[in-house]
Amino acid sequence: MGKKGPMPNYKTIDDYINSQSPEAQTLLLELRSLIMQAAPDVIEVLNYKVPTFTLVPNGKKDQQIMMAAYAKFVSFYPFPTTMEKFSKDLKDYKQGKGSIQFPFNKPLPKDLIIKMVKYRKEEILKDWE
Repeated sequence: MGKKGPMPNYKTIDDYINSQSPEAQTLLLELRSLIMQAAPDVIEVLNYKVPTFTLVPNGKKDQQIMMAAYAKFVSFYPFPTTMEKFSKDLKDYKQGKGSIQFPFNKPLPKDLIIKMVKYRKEEILKDWE
């Protein structure tokens, strides 16, 4: 079961991660590392009270990817077009409109996450120029 009450306001992404369960912390740290590996120049911010990664300088909300912790999984929000591009690779994961759920009891698909982040950044840069 998740935490009760309104979501706290965190000052940093580290504060957010450190406030989560040990299982969520492990996946969040790994996911953060994969995002930064795929896009070393990302800018970390908190948006909608969750860890957010801006893929281009001064990126708007649709130029960001996010992650969030829940009771039994971590959600990754790479953007709907990215999910569509990798839909075959994501078929074994529960999904929302723009999110993928990574359960605590399975390893993250590291190579897939890196490919998705790189794809989304390239997609943004094409439209940005």
